[in-house]
Amino acid sequence: MANRRAVVTGASSGIGEATARALRERGWEVVAVARRADRLAEIEAETGAVAFAADLTSDADVAALAAFLADSGPVHSLVHVAGGARGTDRVEDGLVSDWQWMFDVNVLSAQRVVAALLPLLRRGAAETGHADTLFVTSTAAVTAYAGGAGYNAAKAGEAMLAHALRLELNGEPIRVIEIAPGMVHTPEFTLNRLGGDANAAERVYEGVEAPLTAGDVADVIVYALDAPGHVNLDLVTMRPVAQSAQHLLARGPLRPRTAD
Repeated sequence: MANRRAVVTGASSGIGEATARALRERGWEVVAVARRADRLAEIEAETGAVAFAADLTSDADVAALAAFLADSGPVHSLVHVAGGARGTDRVEDGLVSDWQWMFDVNVLSAQRVVAALLPLLRRGAAETGHADTLFVTSTAAVTAYAGGAGYNAAKAGEAMLAHALRLELNGEPIRVIEIAPGMVHTPEFTLNRLGGDANAAERVYEGVEAPLTAGDVADVIVYALDAPGHVNLDLVTMRPVAQSAQHLLARGPLRPRTAD
């Protein structure tokens, strides 16, 4: 596994960081991509992952990333975690600027990176027999909820990109994998969505027994990448046990029902 290289986007925090760390522990070479160069430098020093600072909403930054990767060898896996949400407004109250930002960071960034890296993934597939594209979307991609329309639409768009890409790559040994988590307690996602209101962010998880962690999602990502090359996990939906559906969340201890 030591000769396989993965590019992990959104690697400065949360699921992306956990994935970069987990892949390094499994012997993968990792290029950790995110906007925050200082945070990436810490991860590089701690794990040996190669840091590359880039804003994936910038054509120039994505081109620079592709050039760096081309000069340093093939790519065997693209793990696209970068994305995010802004606001919880109703459709009628939503800010177009927030919706535009969500579409750019969730959908257009995925298209930019895939278009730029596919030639390198093909080189990787020729070298080792297969390559991977993996997208971390969300259960919000398939189930709408009040106040979530902008994020619902953006994640649904990213999911459709993955589904179409799988069809377009038919006949090539390149897997297209989608991991769709439900509630994940990460330090920044909800805080950023709620405009930095730490108290409001913590209330989202209040009373929920064992929401998913970034490490939980990273474990599933690593499993999918390490599966035999002919096995494609098209879509993995994962939630905490306390979240039976997008709209059905248990708050309080989980315990077996007992007879009266």
